[in-house]
Amino acid sequence: MSKLTLISHELCPFVQRAAIALAEKGVAFERITVDLANKPDWFLAISPLGKVPLLKVDDAVIFESAVILEYLEETQPNPLHPADALQRAEHRSWMEFGSTILMDLWNFYTAMDEAAFQAKAKQLTEKFERLEQRLGEGPYFDGARFSLVDAVFGPVFRYFDTFERIADFGMLADKPKLAAWRHALAQRPSIARAVKADYPERLWSFLQSRGSRLSALIAKQAA
Repeated sequence: MSKLTLISHELCPFVQRAAIALAEKGVAFERITVDLANKPDWFLAISPLGKVPLLKVDDAVIFESAVILEYLEETQPNPLHPADALQRAEHRSWMEFGSTILMDLWNFYTAMDEAAFQAKAKQLTEKFERLEQRLGEGPYFDGARFSLVDAVFGPVFRYFDTFERIADFGMLADKPKLAAWRHALAQRPSIARAVKADYPERLWSFLQSRGSRLSALIAKQAA
C-alpha cells in the first residue's frame, strides 16, 4: 500500500478538506505542517504553486485540493461521492461553490474599509441564502449520507465560530436548514479533528494581525 503524506498548514481550509476525506475513508496518513510565511526549500521544490495542500503518494506529489479529493475517491475505500453520474456532477458544482465562498471569506476578513467589508458580507449572505434553498431534510448536504460537499463546507462554517466572537454579521441569520447543517458538521469527528485544539486561538491571532476592518473590530472589542 502506498504511503500517504499530507503537507499542511495550521489554518488552511483546503488542507482540512483533504484531512476530512482521509479520515472518513479510514486511511492512514502522515501530516506535515509547513510555515507558509517561511517556506522551506524542500517544500518549494515539490510544490509548483508554493501552496498547500500537497498529497505525497510515496514519492509522487499531487497538488490542489480538488485533485487530491478526486484521487482519493478513485483509489481509496468508502466513496464520498454519489454513485449516480448526474448527482456527482451536481456535488462537484456545489464543491466549487464552496470554494468561491472561501475566497469571499478571505475578501471579507481582509477588507480594509467599511464599504468593501459590508459589500462582501452582503455577497456572502446571498450565497448562503442560495445554499439554504438547496438544502433538504439533512442532516447533511444531501440527506443522511456524508459527502465531499460536507467535507468542503465543514471548514467554511468553522470560520464563523470565531467571527461570532467578534460580532453577529448576519450572514447565517434566519437560515434554519443551514444552522442545522452547520451543527451536524461540527459534531462530525472527521471535521472536528481536521484542525488542532489551538485552531481558534491561531485563527483569532491571524485575523487580528491583518490590519483590516475586521482586525479593527477585534481591537475595539479588546479595548
